[in-house]
Amino acid sequence: QVQLVESGGGLVQAGGSLRLSCAASRLTFSNYAMGWFRQAPGKEREFVTAISWSGGNTYYADSVKGRFTISRDNAKKTVYLQMNSLKPEDTAVYYCAADFRATVQAMGACIGHDYWGQGTQVTVSS
Repeated sequence: QVQLVESGGGLVQAGGSLRLSCAASRLTFSNYAMGWFRQAPGKEREFVTAISWSGGNTYYADSVKGRFTISRDNAKKTVYLQMNSLKPEDTAVYYCAADFRATVQAMGACIGHDYWGQGTQVTVSS
């Protein structure tokens, strides 16, 4: 059974940084585009960023461009989300998702991906 397990969430002050990780198991990781999504209380899930299966292409939501960086280590089967200059509006549950050989643009959809993690809470205090 494929698993995606997020970690690294927590409570941070505005302006601070966090690095999230999403570790995959039972998955040929290098064949999958990976994405990060988030869902704040009372709001719909939204796309944050994605990276191609090769790591050569990335795609960011405008709201996080210049502050967040996605990366991946195919040997470790892990995708990372470095979040800097955090704002209270970044508070949400963050989820990773995997999609077989999808384009990063296709990862921008919030439904229809092959696998999802259970999420990790990020809370940014003002």
